[in-house]
Amino acid sequence: MTLKVDKNTGLFITMNPGYAGRSELPDNLACLFRPVAMMKPDLQSIVMITLKSEGFKMSEMLAKKVVTIYELMAKQLSKQSHYDYGMRAIKSVLNSSGRIKRENKDMDEVTVIIKALRDMNLPKFLADDVILFDNLFIDLFPDCEEAENDNDDLQIAIEEALIRKNLQLNENIVVKTMQLYESKCTRHGNMLVGATLSGKTTVWTILMDALNQLNAEEKERGVKPDDYKYKAVKPEVINPKSISCDELFGCLNDAQPPEW
Repeated sequence: MTLKVDKNTGLFITMNPGYAGRSELPDNLACLFRPVAMMKPDLQSIVMITLKSEGFKMSEMLAKKVVTIYELMAKQLSKQSHYDYGMRAIKSVLNSSGRIKRENKDMDEVTVIIKALRDMNLPKFLADDVILFDNLFIDLFPDCEEAENDNDDLQIAIEEALIRKNLQLNENIVVKTMQLYESKCTRHGNMLVGATLSGKTTVWTILMDALNQLNAEEKERGVKPDDYKYKAVKPEVINPKSISCDELFGCLNDAQPPEW
């Protein structure tokens, strides 16, 4: 069978076998492609340019600190499957720092970076790694303090939601619930991991109750929907074992190709 090949078409494969869930191409497929060497990205230059584009005046100094702390985290913290210290994780911190700077124009730039680094990393660290992470901050930012939390109303609502459910006011649960909210503000998708009975369901249900309570209070005060600080939450619980992978993640129908 002869296939007509368009000479203007090229196929390129980017391989990152170091990522979880990825593997090398099989030999019979890899031999059909010509390997191309790629240079290692200059993280410090990328971070500096990104910070400068976000309006940071101290971009060069801050870029060096951001790259340094990620290098130290990769070497000193424990090895966990959900830890990521690559370019994608750094880019998320930079985007978050730009958002924080726009929302808090009077905040010091170093404090903005500290808040972004802590907001994007602390929620996913194990308890032992949090101690090491704090020590790294003390070494890299010795004279700077963490930005004050401006979600006191949310913390009060979380504590009230715990009381309404006849649960103890456990400090760890409150902290993890706050961290989940911060993660939801900075990421489009989140996954709660932990041992059985560690409080995963309690955390997201308490956060849902607290946000719905605050949203109801804003409605009573006559706040316009576009100005709501806290949005109402409507949960949809799906048992992944009850449906197929194609129904859960979506699929392409080979019989009816999409019209692109």
